Amino acid sequence: MMTTTPTLPVLGQLEAFQSIVGAQYVYVDEEVLSQYASDETEDLHFPPDVVIKPRTADEISAILKICNQYKIPVTPRGGGTGLSGGALPQMGGVLLAMERMNSILEIDEHNLQVITEPGVITEVLQDAVREKGLFYPPDPSSRGTCLIGGNIAENSGGPKAVKYGVVKDYVLNLEVVLPTGEIIWTGANVLKNATGYNLTQLVVGSEGTLGIVTKIVLKLLPHPKLDLLMLVPFKSAENACAAVSAIFRAGYLPSALEFMERDALEWVMKFVDNSVVAIDEETKAHLLIEVDGNDIEVLMKEMEGISEVVMGFDCGEILFADDAQQKAELWKLRRRVGEAVKSHSVYKEEDTVVPRAELPTLLNGVKEIGKKYGFHSVCYGHAGDGNLHVNIIKGELSDEQWNGSLKNGIREIFELVKTLGGTISGEHGIGLVQKEYMDIIFDPVSMNLMRQIKAVFDPNNILNRGKIFDA
Repeated sequence: MMTTTPTLPVLGQLEAFQSIVGAQYVYVDEEVLSQYASDETEDLHFPPDVVIKPRTADEISAILKICNQYKIPVTPRGGGTGLSGGALPQMGGVLLAMERMNSILEIDEHNLQVITEPGVITEVLQDAVREKGLFYPPDPSSRGTCLIGGNIAENSGGPKAVKYGVVKDYVLNLEVVLPTGEIIWTGANVLKNATGYNLTQLVVGSEGTLGIVTKIVLKLLPHPKLDLLMLVPFKSAENACAAVSAIFRAGYLPSALEFMERDALEWVMKFVDNSVVAIDEETKAHLLIEVDGNDIEVLMKEMEGISEVVMGFDCGEILFADDAQQKAELWKLRRRVGEAVKSHSVYKEEDTVVPRAELPTLLNGVKEIGKKYGFHSVCYGHAGDGNLHVNIIKGELSDEQWNGSLKNGIREIFELVKTLGGTISGEHGIGLVQKEYMDIIFDPVSMNLMRQIKAVFDPNNILNRGKIFDA
């Protein structure tokens, strides 16, 4: 097996790392380094100098003390499903792969809480608490492979966020290893806490730049017993977007409300070889709408009311999912759109979010900017949150356009988002690829405050260096 030679000063610390976690969990062979050089962000590839797989907070503490002393860059990594380059080791150095820290430590049925390590797969945790009749709502599309720790780093959302909120709404307390090696708890295992600065919420969404999360205390809910699902076709994508706000204004709160352009649905049906949905020539977009609860009569009335609302926006024949299998097939299409787009072409995914009533304006603006710069986009996302994923397809664009003028088009999209009262990431984070656009959203004073916070936590700037803002 081929190996690479780690750069100094990593080379001089290999034996120390091996003594901490065991030689079998320190990797310098080319094959493993290559596996951890990419995530789901475009086609970027940055091999680390060494991959280390720790098992405990104490091991991470010992590793970070060494790295802090010798100013070795450290990149924490969860499941590698990120879309902003947040887990890419572009500085080389140490990559900390967290998948061995994969135990659910306690499910507290009395207080509706769970204590988990960061390496647990999100869907595994959801299934484990569901067996107790409990519910952890955040469910990113990659829930079958992403890790809870990565969800904490990115403040992940998913389809259920429209009714239940995102990761930050469920995190009560965190055990964190600081870049200097100290181990702290950020809060308390309680539902209310007005004690000092809220370090817990500061760490959530900080993209692994402030500390490494090693234990997580999450709030749970009773699991809803019933759900109903429908797919609504529209002759106009703008009308589909406009219907979203109208549903909420009419007094309904779906548990999920997802938008898919025609291309998105067609591509994913080919990708998964599933023709469960018949798309006629006039259909330009779909809304996937779910309601949940414990009373079937109430849910049926909600679906009837929502149906009446969408009929006012020139929709086609509504498909009501008949059974659990059809529900699963429809959700599979939505959750795998991103994979389908990626398999179709090299692409850039921009994670825009605006107030939901502004979705039609955003969608129209994206298409007009695409015409100006010559790119095709495929849009889908969590419409109930105003969260539109804009997938820009390379297609026939030259490398010069793709790596050059396209950035101006992306900047125009983000400037439009700002004018509509939105921001440039709803759930994917800033990471490596979005940081050049941070000036659109934040003034120099705000950016300087964030840099100062980073410096307090990480004085030698070793942890996920170069993410969110320049190193």
